[in-house]
Amino acid sequence: MSRTLPSLVAILLAAAITGCAGGPAAPEPDVMEVTLQAPAEQVKAAVTDVLSQGGYTVDQDDSGNVTTGMRQEIRSPWNWLLRWRFGVGKSRVEARLVPQDESTTRLRLQVFHRGKDGLFDTWENAETPLPQSAANEIRRIKNALRLL
Repeated sequence: MSRTLPSLVAILLAAAITGCAGGPAAPEPDVMEVTLQAPAEQVKAAVTDVLSQGGYTVDQDDSGNVTTGMRQEIRSPWNWLLRWRFGVGKSRVEARLVPQDESTTRLRLQVFHRGKDGLFDTWENAETPLPQSAANEIRRIKNALRLL
């Protein structure tokens, strides 16, 4: 009995340590793919306009990729403090446009969101809030194209 007690304690200790070692589950990627009944140039203009109005700085290339920097949370010189340390969430967007034909475009939009709980916590991948979600951005793009 005296031999089994230390080994039982060691097994329980190892189980407790390995059970607590895992971090929180990573959120599912916030991605939406849609086919829009509009030419690629119109879709690209709508995506750029909607994301710019949403507080993103938009970069585009000739191959149909639209990327953004981190979303501007407030319109002031102190916005960088929110994105660097004091904020609780920050997001950026990547969009890929593929023309199907002259009047149809395939759009893949992904929102990357990072969040934290407190001032001294580190940024981690988090679930995207509804106003910045891919589904809401697609809805706004369809509305800009008058496809709703």
